[in-house]
Amino acid sequence: MTRAPARKSSSSQTLREAIKDAAWKQISEAGAAALSLRAIGRKLKITAPAIYNYFHRRDDLVTALIVDAYAEFGDSQRAAVATVDPADHAGRIRALGHAYRRWAVANPERYQLIFGAPYPGYRVPGDAVGPVASRALAVLVGVLEQARLAGVLRAEPPGAPLDVPAQPRSLPQDRVGELYGSADPEVLHAAVSIWTRVHGPVAIELSRQYPPFVTDPERVYGLEMEAIVRSAIKGG
Repeated sequence: MTRAPARKSSSSQTLREAIKDAAWKQISEAGAAALSLRAIGRKLKITAPAIYNYFHRRDDLVTALIVDAYAEFGDSQRAAVATVDPADHAGRIRALGHAYRRWAVANPERYQLIFGAPYPGYRVPGDAVGPVASRALAVLVGVLEQARLAGVLRAEPPGAPLDVPAQPRSLPQDRVGELYGSADPEVLHAAVSIWTRVHGPVAIELSRQYPPFVTDPERVYGLEMEAIVRSAIKGG
């Protein structure tokens, strides 16, 4: 009698994953705005009410996809930094930066879903997405925190003022430290600055918006990464 619930749970999990797989296929073919629970039901040969047992609305399905994508992205970042000597602060940032682009280029639908707007009206639920998103960013924050402790973190880009509140408005300082691995304003400023600098060229590349004289986006990105490292790490 104890085995039947286990089989049912396993079957339910399999169907849940099949629904998400079908959703990713839809997104890759027509974009997130075209995502349809009914179309997924037809593809999987199940009724729409059966899907609603797992995802009540399209928004719920999209949220589950975003959470999965953030988790995969965070895993790729942790794997990249694990390959570099902890004392090589510049090398760790390079590894994270290049892993960032590789993951985005290999998973454009996932990247664009987590860093874009899936469709008008969708609002990211912070309670569901916030924790996994913070774990992904925490990899970079942790690398920068170690650089700060080693005395090699540049407090700010050359010539730019540091303008970070001593305590972020939305979270208490101790909570920021718990989620991201550091609450130091200089570290958080550096993390946000680096993320915006790597996100820009990746987003342009994925949307094919580079001007025609740019024939090697990977090289452009590599040059920007070197500039980032020099601006973030003393002697980098």
